[in-house]
Amino acid sequence: MRPLKFNLIAPLCLLFLFSSNFLGAQKNKKKVIIGYVGGYNGNIVQTSLIEANRLSHINYAFVDIKDNRAWLHNEKTDTVNFRKLNELKNSNPDLKILISVGGWTWSKHFSDAVLTDTSTQNFAQSAVDIVSKYGLDGVDIDWEYPGMIGDSNVFRPQDRTGYTNLFKNLREKLDALGQQTNKKYLVTTAIGGSREFLQHTQMEIAQHYLDYINLMSYDFDGTYDNMSSHHSNLYSPEHMPYIYSVDVCIQNLKKVGVDPSKIVLGIGFYGKGKVVASTENNGLYQIPVRPMFGGGYSYLKDSLVNRKGYVRYWDKESAAPYLFNAEKKIFITYDDEESVKSKCRYIRKHKLAGAMFWEYFGDKKLYLLKELDAAFGYN
Repeated sequence: MRPLKFNLIAPLCLLFLFSSNFLGAQKNKKKVIIGYVGGYNGNIVQTSLIEANRLSHINYAFVDIKDNRAWLHNEKTDTVNFRKLNELKNSNPDLKILISVGGWTWSKHFSDAVLTDTSTQNFAQSAVDIVSKYGLDGVDIDWEYPGMIGDSNVFRPQDRTGYTNLFKNLREKLDALGQQTNKKYLVTTAIGGSREFLQHTQMEIAQHYLDYINLMSYDFDGTYDNMSSHHSNLYSPEHMPYIYSVDVCIQNLKKVGVDPSKIVLGIGFYGKGKVVASTENNGLYQIPVRPMFGGGYSYLKDSLVNRKGYVRYWDKESAAPYLFNAEKKIFITYDDEESVKSKCRYIRKHKLAGAMFWEYFGDKKLYLLKELDAAFGYN
């Protein structure tokens, strides 16, 4: 009887150990920190200033589209940047480098590129070829936006299914490449937070081909031309529930069936300014007169916060800071350490994948990135 008892218990013990290890690994898995790094101006990226150990992924922005193919608009500098970014793996071997295709300006030809099955396959293959040639780790699609005009884009009703088919093709082709290289490649996307975006896409289907969904939960202020408002607030005010916020976008994604564990919450490493007509409510929710330069967070913190007539206010209801210069009637909306901490708590509470941000060099002194690192155990 003893051997039988031993044989029965041993597999159960092994199963328990495996399950415990698996659950422990899942529990201890770090949240991702994805930083977008810009090379779209044809600049050589100052990779010596990038602290690779503070990041899990870098999305290189951007790769353009030409003749229905992914195209290195600034090939001479792009290729140098790919090499320099890959060299960051010397200090962080787990770092992943992805190309991000599109962006606000270079989304004009997505609709043409995914109009037919053949064009979609060819476009997907062209992106995969760049990944393969330069030893990168995946493709991020930043189509702004399917089915909508964006920056004077070509757009069609068919974009809704074309968007999904693009991810399907990318997943298949990157998996095929992985069979050759014995490497796991990533497919991700940057998405808008609006209800209109969800109406023009099939995120409930597309998510199955995606590793991460990078929610651009910033620039909310651009939705409201008639008032100054936060551009990356965590919550909507109770008396204005129609105002976009991180929470509204996350809840909308959940409602269409998107898995929260794939959602990466976006943070803006920059501020946006407006001259407003009134000093009422310290400039918040006032009629705008004209836009003003905001600047990256390092600049705001070191030069304007509680300096030069700018007073920092905290909107508790929205979990968002803002600056106001009453004399000049200048309102600036931005993220700071306090709001980032609030967003990190939100990420953990709602079991999201982690955080991403635009753009790395908007906060050269890493004030905000250090908050992400501290929250998610990087440094």
